[in-house]
Amino acid sequence: MSDPSTLSIPGSAALQVDYAEPGTLAEWLARDDVLAVFGFGDTAPPGDDPRYLRVPLQPHGNGLLEVWRTHAPVERGRDGDIAWARNADLSFGAIEVAEGEGGIIAAAEHAYARLTRFIADSRTPHLLRIWNYLDAITEGEGDSERYRQFCVGRARGLGTFDAQTLPAATAIGRCDADRVIQIYWLASAVPGTPVENPRQVSAYRYPREYGPQPPSFARAMLPPPGSAMPLLLSGTASVVGHRSLHAGQLLAQLDETFANFDSLIGAARAHAPGLSSKFGADTRLKVYVRQRDDLPLVAEAFANRFGGGVPHLILHAVICRRDLAIEIDGVHGTVAIADP
Repeated sequence: MSDPSTLSIPGSAALQVDYAEPGTLAEWLARDDVLAVFGFGDTAPPGDDPRYLRVPLQPHGNGLLEVWRTHAPVERGRDGDIAWARNADLSFGAIEVAEGEGGIIAAAEHAYARLTRFIADSRTPHLLRIWNYLDAITEGEGDSERYRQFCVGRARGLGTFDAQTLPAATAIGRCDADRVIQIYWLASAVPGTPVENPRQVSAYRYPREYGPQPPSFARAMLPPPGSAMPLLLSGTASVVGHRSLHAGQLLAQLDETFANFDSLIGAARAHAPGLSSKFGADTRLKVYVRQRDDLPLVAEAFANRFGGGVPHLILHAVICRRDLAIEIDGVHGTVAIADP
């Protein structure tokens, strides 16, 4: 991938997300404007820099790196079980928690209580975006399903919170049978603006049939005022209202997912009219596919829809509902929102 120019907006948050060849890891980590780098799957290169995280999801095809860059030098370090990097405007953090006797509820509660305390004491106390990767996400029946239990633990760890200020998020199932919750996040010195999708019930308002604790996230997050950052897109799937559509129809689910993105971007453009209305070269998508055999079908569908015009990664992962075959998250455009 090409190396786009670094955004430089002194005194404001700026973030550039791009994909790069895995052999370039050392070059990226040698730069002081790199906030975080992610490698995917078993072939991801090793590295012990706190800014580098290996994500245990197997990529389809070449396992590219995901690189986050900022407009200013970052410092980095470790605080117990948290790896972190930050400048005055933005911070990256990551934590991994093994499930013990308390199971996934206790692990999720510990992870979220830990990260909540960590950012509260920092210069960047406002969560913009969180990723959650956990094993066997749909194992168990009813309220014993692991994703539902994760939602309970996450809410307990967050403590008292205003649902309408929740960050964007993704929760995806690992396929490696390793009972470790991996969570990483992006936080800011100034809060962003959560965005909801008019086609969907807000996740935090899901009815009881989805578990004792509704999922705690917004559908997307606009960056803080005065910043130069992309729209942060939560994990999005073939859900309209609160119900899954097109069970057993992979390509129909993909079409419905893009219809949801069109609606979500439309809602974001009400706040940021300059945001591009369609995915393109300024979009970066991560595509999570439940069935390994469907990976080439999804790659072909993306090629037919976008050609090479939308950079993306395709990853083998389990979606948090059993009737969903695919989920997509990512970033889109550069949002310009004036200071109030």
